[in-house]
Amino acid sequence: MKTLYLPGILAMAVVVVASNILVQFLLGDWLTWGAFTYPIAFLVTDVMNRVYGVAAARRVVFAGFAAGVLCSLIGTQVMLQGDGYSFPAVTLRVALGSGTAFLVAQLLDVQIFDRLRHGTWWRAPLASTLIGSAVDTFLFFSIAFSALFNGLETSNVPDWAQGAVPLLGAGMELPLWASLAVADWLVKLSLALIALVPFRFLVLYLVGRTAKNH
Repeated sequence: MKTLYLPGILAMAVVVVASNILVQFLLGDWLTWGAFTYPIAFLVTDVMNRVYGVAAARRVVFAGFAAGVLCSLIGTQVMLQGDGYSFPAVTLRVALGSGTAFLVAQLLDVQIFDRLRHGTWWRAPLASTLIGSAVDTFLFFSIAFSALFNGLETSNVPDWAQGAVPLLGAGMELPLWASLAVADWLVKLSLALIALVPFRFLVLYLVGRTAKNH
């Protein structure tokens, strides 16, 4: 594996591990702190794609997936106490939703970015991140919390997430997980726009450094 890819691989691993830890801490009614670190994964993937190409970006994605699987395996072994009974910190559904969402969304991001790489500099990272993050959000929250997937883990049905509440506290009544998903995606949307600035500077820096080394 090329040593040039190692910073991207390490950055992705740090983002995934940090997000898996911070997702345990609530921020208001609809978010966790992990919502603000996880979108950085798209920035890492897009920078690697722009500077080193599709193959490098995919390697970074697979490294992040491996880190996520490891975090999930550890989380399933950590038992928490609440309401008089024990439950795993990471349920099977959450692990499946997290892994599936990450892998599908990140690989989709890589593909979309590659198709748009010859356009205006901001078009590929913005479009790939917005589409990828939307797919990521839908897959994770539906697999992890929707009643449609209750058969995946009958011993840990997330009833708390399936009760009807006003969307984000003010809209039509939908399952609670829908509000969590919308709030999460709005954060990703905002960060996708903000991330264009570090994307531009990181790409210019890495391209310049690569040119000097050659």
